[in-house]
Amino acid sequence: MGERFLKIVFDNALRFDVEEIYVTLFNKRIEQQRLINLFEQYGFSLHGYKKGLNNNELVYVRPFAGTATRSFPKQTYPFFSTKGQVFIVPIYPQYHTELLPDSILRTESPVDFVENEPHRNAISKVYISRSIERNLNSGDIIIFYRTGGYYKSVVTSIGIVENVIHNISNESHFIRLCRKRSVFTDRELSKHWNYSRYNRPFIVNFLYSYSFPKRINLKRLIEIGVISDYKSAPRGFTRISIKNLTDIMKECRADERIAVN
Repeated sequence: MGERFLKIVFDNALRFDVEEIYVTLFNKRIEQQRLINLFEQYGFSLHGYKKGLNNNELVYVRPFAGTATRSFPKQTYPFFSTKGQVFIVPIYPQYHTELLPDSILRTESPVDFVENEPHRNAISKVYISRSIERNLNSGDIIIFYRTGGYYKSVVTSIGIVENVIHNISNESHFIRLCRKRSVFTDRELSKHWNYSRYNRPFIVNFLYSYSFPKRINLKRLIEIGVISDYKSAPRGFTRISIKNLTDIMKECRADERIAVN
């Protein structure tokens, strides 16, 4: 819930073009210390103290200028650097809005996504893959492509890679790493792990950064040169260029401030 709250704050800060965000809080109970740790992960730092009637309140401030760090992308979330790699990756319709709830399609009902599920609330999420392309690094950009065919498939969202985990020791380890931040139950995660002993899945931890105001389909992606033809629709992590990213953002009417050169 803390991350969900922060995403709402960041979304509105971007919308209203603010220069900084601040929060005041007490440092008493262990729950508040956990909250402070969360704020610090997302770039807030102690600015000073506000004197109250009973106790001094801590004042934490987060600059909201157009800066982006690839090494620790949470620190400058939702901004991202254009210095890294860019990938487009498919996500099936039945998992799309479960994992990326702010990217709900107009054909879907919000009533179906009201439950307070951890994987919906989180900013930091898990994508499970067996893609041939596995060379993703912290700060790289992911464009999520909701599958559906020539006209119904659409690009909807931007993610920022936090890290990639390849060396997973066993099934239990895999489930622990994915639990609460993926769309799958423990039983479904077990099936993913055991699908092929010769091609175990790897994990991409990413930040759910931005939802496109407008979506473009596979037809349009081919027309603007992001994808060469229908048969080349992404089936795993597929590299695209910075120009492709710029073209997608322009077509989708994205806020260009989130991309930092």
